[in-house]
Amino acid sequence: MKLLDVEHITKIYPGAVEVIAVNDVSFSMEKGDFFSIIGASGSGKSTLLHMIGGVDKPTKGVVKIQDTDITSLKEKDLTIFRRRNIGIIYQFFNLIPNITVEKNILLPLLLDGRKDKSSYFHEIIHTLGIENKIHRYPNELSGGEQQRVAIARSLVTKPAIILADEPTGNLDRQNTDELMALFEMINQRFQATILLITHDEKVALTCEKTFKMVDGHLEKEW
Repeated sequence: MKLLDVEHITKIYPGAVEVIAVNDVSFSMEKGDFFSIIGASGSGKSTLLHMIGGVDKPTKGVVKIQDTDITSLKEKDLTIFRRRNIGIIYQFFNLIPNITVEKNILLPLLLDGRKDKSSYFHEIIHTLGIENKIHRYPNELSGGEQQRVAIARSLVTKPAIILADEPTGNLDRQNTDELMALFEMINQRFQATILLITHDEKVALTCEKTFKMVDGHLEKEW
C-alpha cells in the first residue's frame, strides 16, 4: 500500500513571466522507505517538499498521504492533519528559543491537547542521545544537538512521514555523517518513512533510493 502518492503536481508562480517551480512530478513511497531528492539551489526540490508537507498548495495535481488527499483539505483540517501525520525537519531547526528542549520536542502533542509523556518519548530521546539535555534551552546546545532535538520533535507524534529539508545544511562533515547514521537508525528502529532533500551527493546516496530534481522535473532514480 502506498503511504505517499504524488500525482502530477505542478507549481506555477504567476507574474510578468510565469515561473514553473515544479513541473508535473509523480512518485510514491511505501511505509519504511528512505528516499532522497538531490538538486541544485532553485531546482524546485524545496517547493516540492513544501507541497508534500501541506505547507504550500500545488497549482495542479494531488498529494495523498495514507489515502487522504491533503490538497483538498480545508485549512483547519489540513493544519490538524499535518500536525498529526507529517513531521518536518528544517535546515535552521526552527526551535523555540524561550522554552526547554523537552517542551520543544513535545510541542506538537501540546498543540494537539495531549500532555502525557509516554515511554515512546523516552525511547526517542535515548535513541538520539539527548536525554540529559531536555531541561536546557536551544541556545545552550550545539548545532548537532539542536538538529537532534528537531528530529525528536518530528518523531514524537508517530507521523506517517518525515520530511527533511536540507537537514545537514548547517552542519560540518562530522556532524553530517553522525546525523545521517541517526536517520538510518531511526528508519530501521521506528520503521519511519523519510523523504530528505539535499544538494550534498554524499548525503543523498546514504538513502536507499535517490531522485534528481532538475528545473522543476523529477528525473528517474539517480
